[in-house]
Amino acid sequence: MLKLSQLCRVLVATLVSLSFAKTVNAEPAATLSVVVNGIHHQKGEICLRLYPSERGFPTSSNNEDQSGCVKITGSSVKKEFFGLKPGTYAVAVVDDQNGDRKLNKDFFGIPKEGFGISKNPTVSIETGTPKFRDASFVVNKNTTVNITIKYSLDS
Repeated sequence: MLKLSQLCRVLVATLVSLSFAKTVNAEPAATLSVVVNGIHHQKGEICLRLYPSERGFPTSSNNEDQSGCVKITGSSVKKEFFGLKPGTYAVAVVDDQNGDRKLNKDFFGIPKEGFGISKNPTVSIETGTPKFRDASFVVNKNTTVNITIKYSLDS
């Protein structure tokens, strides 16, 4: 009987130590808070896409890590993305006025709705669509980024 009791204690101790070892080696998950500023009106939604790489950035939904929309309630809104692994990310934002959750453009490819990109790079006819490298930032702990909505191309 004593041997069975000892065996149970050893087994429990081993399981407890394994669970602690796994916790210690797990990558910490981070939260990204995105604050979108400069909203011009009170209708529609601000839709955001979080990208873990250049693939699909900034217009495709094929490689986004997370996405979501926030109802406009003022001149700025906040959206949080939870459970992010440490890495490099970029965010694309659309002031979605017609509910299709994408950036509508005219015949020439110029946005017809408000838009924004993390790190607020210049977007003009000369610079074209921003590249991931110009909009990306590192997340290795809880992070906040601010994005300003543009309603026209930069000069």
